Amino acid sequence: MPDFSQNGQFTVRGLIQRVSQAAVVVDGETVGAIERGVLLLLGIENGDGARQVGKLVNKVLNYRIFPDAQGRMNASVKDIDGGVLVVSQFTLAADTKKGLRPSFTPAAPPQDAENLYQFFLAELAASHGAVASGIFGADMQVSLTNDGPVTFLLEV
Repeated sequence: MPDFSQNGQFTVRGLIQRVSQAAVVVDGETVGAIERGVLLLLGIENGDGARQVGKLVNKVLNYRIFPDAQGRMNASVKDIDGGVLVVSQFTLAADTKKGLRPSFTPAAPPQDAENLYQFFLAELAASHGAVASGIFGADMQVSLTNDGPVTFLLEV
């Protein structure tokens, strides 16, 4: 595992969805699943490193998107002891500003992105027990029931 303790060359972008359930299947087998919690689609770009991973882990776990007793979005996935399902999604790193075909130039190279993805999962699991994931680079089928719907793009 590379050392991401220094500022590296990655930027982290995550799309979170509040879900009542979510699962990821690879080759007909469920490799990750959660009940109530957050589905995180994780895109890694050329740009930053460990500092951004730490910030995104903190944001994902503490972002207040679940209803409190008064029905206001005032509770986090950590507050409700919910699950977090992480799925690598390099298409989040696409540049879509020009033309009709996305450019993936901003995306980190696959090996660098996979290393940072694994680092992210380790940091997340160290802070929160209920973590599941897809398989980096695999052809995945993701199913979910978006609760709300509630979806936010987080960039750090």
